[in-house]
Amino acid sequence: MNLFIMEPFQTVDEEHIKREKAKARELRNSQWWKRKRSSGICYYCGKKSKATELTMDHLVPVVRGGRSVESNVVPACKDCNSKKKYLLPTEWEEYLNSLKKED
Repeated sequence: MNLFIMEPFQTVDEEHIKREKAKARELRNSQWWKRKRSSGICYYCGKKSKATELTMDHLVPVVRGGRSVESNVVPACKDCNSKKKYLLPTEWEEYLNSLKKED
């Protein structure tokens, strides 16, 4: 079994993480976010779920310098969000491609 190994990355300071998590909480309560997840479709796998079961995922993770802004968050099922963790979109694609090669 091939494991995808993420390159090391430099983390941001705790203040950035704290500030962006607070912004994410505010964004989750916005009408924009409620409309965004209302389709019930996971951004990554395309599977349909209940809208309330979708989580907010940062395309560029907060710990890697991402921000909690509309252009950086997408609805994701819990499974995809848990597997993606701190990967950037290109790293996530590499991970998915490595899984396809194993099949």
